[in-house]
Amino acid sequence: MKFKQIDINCFKSFPDQISFPIDKGLTGIVGPNGCGKSNIVEALKWVMGETSAKSLRGAGMEDVIFNGTSDRPSKNFCEVTLKLDSDGKKSISENLGNIEVRRRLEKDKGSKYFLNGKEVRAKDIHILFADLSTGPHSPSMVSQGRVGNLITAKPTDRRAILEEAA
Repeated sequence: MKFKQIDINCFKSFPDQISFPIDKGLTGIVGPNGCGKSNIVEALKWVMGETSAKSLRGAGMEDVIFNGTSDRPSKNFCEVTLKLDSDGKKSISENLGNIEVRRRLEKDKGSKYFLNGKEVRAKDIHILFADLSTGPHSPSMVSQGRVGNLITAKPTDRRAILEEAA
């Protein structure tokens, strides 16, 4: 499985739909403070089934919905879509080729998961990503706080972290 693209709509600091391609190799997000780097990583974790609002820097799950600014009104929903290429391997979706995982949250209605456009249970999404040996708590996603730890770690500790991610 290869991650191909993440589409974000009304999630946290992104009031409009935006797409981020995920190319081959290592993908890093670089930018100035406050530009939404952490929000992109959190959107990825969220669509993969993250259930803890605390780990998404919120008090409740509805805190991930764009809250508005002085220039823009708040939104009533948010949606994140993750596009994957299965490399011809069968998955829980029973389809070959491209796989699309989408999570949508509406205020006062809760969140729904979709796999290739069909509504599925959260458990199905968790199983899909567990089968891929990844998920919202994957060691291959290095958050902002862990970058400093990687840089200052002893070579043996750094090697252990990188081997776990590989």
